[in-house]
Amino acid sequence: MGGTEPQPRIDIRGLRHSYAAQPVLRGLDLQVRSGELYALLGGNGAGKSTTVSALLGLLKPDAGELRIAGVNVLTHANDARARLAYVAENVALYEHLSALENLDYFLALAGIHSEPERVVAPALTAVGLPPEAWPRPLSGYSKGMRQKTAIALALARRTPVLILDEPGSGLDPRATQELNALLLELKAEGVAILMVTHDLLSVVDIADRIGFLAEGRIVEELSAAGPERFNLAALHRRYAQAALPM
Repeated sequence: MGGTEPQPRIDIRGLRHSYAAQPVLRGLDLQVRSGELYALLGGNGAGKSTTVSALLGLLKPDAGELRIAGVNVLTHANDARARLAYVAENVALYEHLSALENLDYFLALAGIHSEPERVVAPALTAVGLPPEAWPRPLSGYSKGMRQKTAIALALARRTPVLILDEPGSGLDPRATQELNALLLELKAEGVAILMVTHDLLSVVDIADRIGFLAEGRIVEELSAAGPERFNLAALHRRYAQAALPM
């Protein structure tokens, strides 16, 4: 990278990790800049979950460097986690609490004073969760509504980095459109977004770059260009190739 370019908000260099002597990541390099959405695609066993776990500071890789907004994940994991919000595919929120109570509780754990009218309500509104649902327990929510609540929590934290794991899971087409519009707004605000997904259709309209992960490294990377952004048929072919054993 040139000297005039800002430091990537997500910066992975030479990442290697093995489980029981079985290599999973084999020198992974991946950078995501401010205001950019990077879609990471790969088949089962490609190393996506291991990559996310490493970024969250949940495992110590065998080799390589990891930085979140300039903070070294390997030496200052808590500081790095404070600079990112993570939305998992399977939302882990309290079923007996309402959306309002979940956001208030988790924001308090993060040391954020959650003024309902200034922090919580705008986040729930932004994700399209109906106001009448806000005070109801999550036990009565659909999967899509739970996903919206988790994304609202991520928004309310106002971090420079957002990591999404299959964020469209459980969302209907309208909710997916709302999510995409929201992600475009976050990009415009300078948030760096890493989206881990299997779904090409969910990323072609909003991703700036798409990376294909196979055998623990990026085997191909494409950038959006022109009115069509990406050639979907070509992407399908590349994805199928990337998912094959190397």
